Amino acid sequence: MIEVKQAITRKEMKEFVQFPFTLYKDNPYWVPSIIKEEVKSFDASNDIFKTVDVRFFLAYKNQKVVGRIACCINWTEVKDLHKPKVRFGWFDFVDDLAVTKALLAKVEEFGKANNMEYMEGPMGFSNMDKAGMLTKGFDRLATMIGLYNYEYYPQHLHSLGFKPEAEWLEYSLDIKSFDEEKITKMSAIVQQRFRVKPLQFKTTKELMPYVDEMFALLNKTYADLQSFVPIEPFQIEHYKKKYLQFIHPDFISCVMDENDKMIAFAITMPSFSKAFQKTKGKLFPFGFIHLLQAMKHNNRAEYYLIGVDPEYRNKGVTALIFEEIYACFVKHKIKHVETNPLLVENTKIQQLWKHLNPEIHKERKTYRKDI
Repeated sequence: MIEVKQAITRKEMKEFVQFPFTLYKDNPYWVPSIIKEEVKSFDASNDIFKTVDVRFFLAYKNQKVVGRIACCINWTEVKDLHKPKVRFGWFDFVDDLAVTKALLAKVEEFGKANNMEYMEGPMGFSNMDKAGMLTKGFDRLATMIGLYNYEYYPQHLHSLGFKPEAEWLEYSLDIKSFDEEKITKMSAIVQQRFRVKPLQFKTTKELMPYVDEMFALLNKTYADLQSFVPIEPFQIEHYKKKYLQFIHPDFISCVMDENDKMIAFAITMPSFSKAFQKTKGKLFPFGFIHLLQAMKHNNRAEYYLIGVDPEYRNKGVTALIFEEIYACFVKHKIKHVETNPLLVENTKIQQLWKHLNPEIHKERKTYRKDI
């Protein structure tokens, strides 16, 4: 018999976070979270919950945890974007359709209690969280901010009447095909014609005053995408703490106009996937060493975020970004690069990679069902 219980106590929340470590034990492609940090991020005191209501559930069979799910309502999305949706995420389960069905029943119950009209997932509390169930690339290493799942996951959702909703693509890029001479010439032309200039950072301290401006530009860049929910100021503080510690200033490139207003930026980072695997979910006593080593000695990198002011979208300002980032990759001996998930309708951003022989090596989807 399958029993689904709400996870409330600290012990239950720790079980919630630790379940995937059992499910994906010895899987070479899954990338774990840091247990202590994830438990802390789910605490009710987190500012993210000012606009989000959430419930966490665990599924048990023979007194053993066999699945987990979080269901949440982002009230900014519901009220401002008029989407009566209950989200579900942190969704993992053994290959037993009855377990999957029992977990999703809790999402439906929560959604109906709050007068929602449909459920969609997997996705997080906001657009900055991991989203999309893997449907291609099960034999590829996950990125730090990309979900990994077994091939039976989407099969279960199809069996339960869920339909694909949003779709993301992830690209493997060939940096050997980068035409440095061409990009350098284009960058010089763009700088002269539009009076723009690159901005570099030597330390994280130098970077910090510009982070809010980056997120504001991010909101502006993706405002026309149907599924985008604007990032709130208090959410920015949350993601600063979550991700900026992993970003070397060399891997950030910004473009400013003649009035020192930011018009474009890109954040890349060394790949921490293998380092996170080595931590086994713990920073201490030795886990942090693997992360430090990955930051200093790494031949893999990931494009994390890129934003371009719509007014400058077709003016070639990304040439400045690519010029700076390529120099960074050469300096740090990066040989392999991949993007993080990009919405399939976001063709403007996808076009940025056309000169790097992009190969779609992963695909992912969210799934929807009316309630």
